[in-house]
Amino acid sequence: MRIITHSLNHKRKKMPTILDKIIDCKRIEIEKSKRKISIKDLENKIQNVKKRQSFKESIQRSSTGIIAEFKRRSPSKDWIFKDAKIEQIIPLYSENGASAISILTDTDFFGGNLQDLVNAEAITQTPLLRKDFMIDEYQLFEAKAYGASAILLIAAALTVEKTKELAKQAKNLGLDVLLELHHEKELDYINEWVDVVGINNRNLKTFVTDVQVSFDMVNKIPPEFLKISESGISSSQTVKDLMLAGYKGFLMGENFMKTNNPGKALQDFIEELT
Repeated sequence: MRIITHSLNHKRKKMPTILDKIIDCKRIEIEKSKRKISIKDLENKIQNVKKRQSFKESIQRSSTGIIAEFKRRSPSKDWIFKDAKIEQIIPLYSENGASAISILTDTDFFGGNLQDLVNAEAITQTPLLRKDFMIDEYQLFEAKAYGASAILLIAAALTVEKTKELAKQAKNLGLDVLLELHHEKELDYINEWVDVVGINNRNLKTFVTDVQVSFDMVNKIPPEFLKISESGISSSQTVKDLMLAGYKGFLMGENFMKTNNPGKALQDFIEELT
């Protein structure tokens, strides 16, 4: 009998992470968008965009630093608020003390879209963060053309070189740049074009969340950068502790969006802080 053996050094094919799947879908989405609206068309739209309040400066001036997020779903928890309407939630976020508002524009995994950003821009003066998986300069032009004050760059989704390239282009367009890190090994992604450094308590490859990540990372971020903590924050005491640790901003979505009235939930949360 012939025995077939396999080398112990044979490498199994790496299973794609949730982040890998998101980025693959994003590349397809961007190519479709480019065929519908050219970057030149977006540049023309930008000429008529009114100047918006700075994302970074608004957080710096705020006593609470809460960045309220409009988020219908997530890959880890599916639908959070499926029928959420921009026109019902965004005005209340602004009225009830949000220092900035994050609009998730990813469709396939988060149930958002660029029209949400357009609709939000029309009804609030509060700075808007386009939160998406930004991997192409085309998305920066979209963000500016449709009313964002700032964009998110995620270290886990980019190379160091691409991060710097996109950050520089964003600044050239007049957008603030929020750079999101999760691990100490991502600190070299910080560059001179970044305005705010965020620590995501959620690992985007596993979607496991642990607020301790923010406490572990805070003193590793250069002091000249405004620091925010993102994801998994649900108690006012946690925000107070993070403030004492050195954070100025706190990006929160699920905690508000899982309620029937996210705007009221934000108001109640801020009252607990003050």
